[in-house]
Amino acid sequence: MMSSDRIVTINPASEEVVGEHVVMSRDQVIARVKSAKEAFQHWRRDTHRRASVLYEVASILRKERDNLARTATMEMGKTIREARAEVEKCAWTIEYFADNGEHFIDDEVTVTDARKTFIAFEPLGTIGSIMPWNFPYWQGIRFAAPALMAGNTIVMKPSSTTLQCGKELERIFSSVDNLGIFSVVIGDARVGEMLIDSPVDAVTFTGSVEVGARVASRAAMHVKKCVLELGGSDPFIVLDDADIDKASSAAVKGRFINNGQSCIASKRFIVMRSVAKEFIESFARKAERMRVGDPMHDDTDLGPVVNRHALEYIDGIVRETVMEGGEVLVGGERVGSKGYYYAPTLITKVKEGMRIVREEVFGPVAPIMIVDDEREAIRLANDSEFGLGASVWTTDLDRAERLARSIEAGLVTINNVVISDPRVPFGGVKKSGFGRELSRYGMLEFMNIKTVRFYDQLIHYHHVE
Repeated sequence: MMSSDRIVTINPASEEVVGEHVVMSRDQVIARVKSAKEAFQHWRRDTHRRASVLYEVASILRKERDNLARTATMEMGKTIREARAEVEKCAWTIEYFADNGEHFIDDEVTVTDARKTFIAFEPLGTIGSIMPWNFPYWQGIRFAAPALMAGNTIVMKPSSTTLQCGKELERIFSSVDNLGIFSVVIGDARVGEMLIDSPVDAVTFTGSVEVGARVASRAAMHVKKCVLELGGSDPFIVLDDADIDKASSAAVKGRFINNGQSCIASKRFIVMRSVAKEFIESFARKAERMRVGDPMHDDTDLGPVVNRHALEYIDGIVRETVMEGGEVLVGGERVGSKGYYYAPTLITKVKEGMRIVREEVFGPVAPIMIVDDEREAIRLANDSEFGLGASVWTTDLDRAERLARSIEAGLVTINNVVISDPRVPFGGVKKSGFGRELSRYGMLEFMNIKTVRFYDQLIHYHHVE
């Protein structure tokens, strides 16, 4: 809920108000950015200091894990178990970059016709970050850990759904280093535009294709580097030699993690006909056993979706799919009368032109398509405007590698669900965005890669530039 000067946040489990936040003015946004740019001049100088700060932040995250998790659960509805795991992953990732970041940006010496040539990696400055609600700590840290270790400072606009989570991150960083290396700005899309227009040196965004296109366009007007992570519609491919028990268990995890509200959730299930009956029956049995309820309870598997609009969208797209010939095997309805709960849902007889497989459906709904052969499976997997991740299930690893190289995606996982990992790059192709987060490649996205060459005398070249 928003007014011109305040944002009210709602607990999706109870539909009660949990917070009220004052929207920042343009002057306040500019002041945050200027403070971050001043902090950059000191922060960039000492990698050992940066690592020390990050280790301390990771320690605080672990100490405050339970309280931070409760804040996330109240603001956006994920189960308390998943919220705790999110905080733990943030701490691990921060430590990973504190451990390895200095090595990742060592100068690289290369051989040319110069007496000496090296490539230096220097931070760009202050990065403006516009982040979503579905993983309110992880989305911020996934970008912030490598960017900070590289020597950049950050001003982040958290989602208007999870503002307190953003404030908690700012508080923790400020308690360790009060220079202003990580700060937040509070507001709606207008504040995001103010942040892009401010003196930030680059922009990163995670969210929808529509908003990402506007962010990229606005950043381009200012000639600012931009990284976009725009979600996906990840295929989950079950081949005829897959381990069906493991695949069906992973299907539950892959589709229903965070109540299906994840960019790398498995969203399109493509199953070969010879194993379809066994897989679908096993998937259905396991989905039916999931417990839907209060996300604060440790034995809950699925909490509410994020808000009423999301609930109505999910219910509407399921109804539309059924009208077009889809068959609901499990779920397909709202749960209870209070809170934004929807049952874990499996739908078969899904056709490739249906909206449920063309759009990115953020919710606990699994559409299943049956194919006759491997070639058709790959065709369907690639028949999407998205290209973030994919899962392939087979016991033949040579076959798996061949398929992995044929799939149009930034991440392909064999015999497991797609997950982000600080040790490897994260990002997609097509309308899933551009640029990478995590790993050394994520650090380099927001660095000036500078070439330095030493000559004893002037060298004359016959070509231009």
